[in-house]
This record gives sequence, C-alpha cells and structure tokens, in this order.
Amino acid sequence: MAKAYWVSAYRTIADPEKLAAYNKLAGPAVEAAGGRLLARGSRVVAHDAGIAERTVLIEFDSFEQAIAAHASAAYQEALAALADGVERDFRIIEGLD
Repeated sequence: MAKAYWVSAYRTIADPEKLAAYNKLAGPAVEAAGGRLLARGSRVVAHDAGIAERTVLIEFDSFEQAIAAHASAAYQEALAALADGVERDFRIIEGLD
C-alpha cells in the first residue's frame, strides 16, 4: 500500500503566536493519528514560483489515514487555533507504491 504525505508550504506567517498555538495542538493530533514528521523548518530553497518560507512534510501509512487525520476533531481544533495566522498551501498526496 502506498504511503501518503501532508505537504505544507507556508507563504506568509502573519501571527507567530497563532502558529505557536497551532503547533502545540497539531503535533499531538498528527502523532495520535499515525503521522510521522519528516521535515519541518525554515531552511528552504525555493525555485520557480515557490516562496522560501517554512515547509512541513508529514508521512502517513495510507492516503485514507492522512485524510482521516486532517478531518479528526483534534486536528480541526489545531486549525481553529491557527485561523488566519498564516497563509499556506496545504496538500495531501499519495506516494508511489
């Protein structure tokens, strides 16, 4: 079965306090849903139309697990804390078998 990934490419961070509140809630929510943090940081080189801002990569055992993690009550609480604190491109993608 193919793994799946959450990819978050931040465009702007308008409110670092909201991002910090999100991080406190999102980490445990993702971990409880079976997600594994592979990369998170600000050392980014962007090409083409990309923006060199914070990027996060999280791995799940399946696409369905990744979708369910995003829909979970715990992660939705984290998103509520984040609100309009950032602008980001968030994607869930299925890996190769």
